[in-house]
Amino acid sequence: MKSSSSKKSTAKKADPVVHFEMPSGDSKRMSKFYTQAFGWKSKALGEKNGNYVLVTTGESDQRGHPKKRGIINGGFYPKDNSKPAQYPSVVIAVDDIKKSMKKVEKAGGKVLGEPMEIPDFGMYVSFYDTEGNRVAIMEPEMKQK
Repeated sequence: MKSSSSKKSTAKKADPVVHFEMPSGDSKRMSKFYTQAFGWKSKALGEKNGNYVLVTTGESDQRGHPKKRGIINGGFYPKDNSKPAQYPSVVIAVDDIKKSMKKVEKAGGKVLGEPMEIPDFGMYVSFYDTEGNRVAIMEPEMKQK
């Protein structure tokens, strides 16, 4: 009798949540709040990167990746009332953004535009899931993988 551990797995690879994002009206105030309340560290990336603020929620290595499994880092982006769904959301890492966009659409989601390049990070695009939640997918650059 074979044990279950000797069977080959037919399960597909799950794409992990690797990042979160939250809109901010005042990134300095928001950064100060999360630093004081939870000990998070923040780093403003400046105008070149859309005034995005990277947030570290736990100890990270030199590349900015969390040292402990299960911890994710995130970021704050400037609120823009001309854009839809300005709410906290998660970012899911994928191997191929174009294939994942097709899978989102086939599963009943709606991709919001075309992927955009985030310098030094990878390709990124948001989508609505079947419940109207805005979520994003990112194909990280090779050095981020």
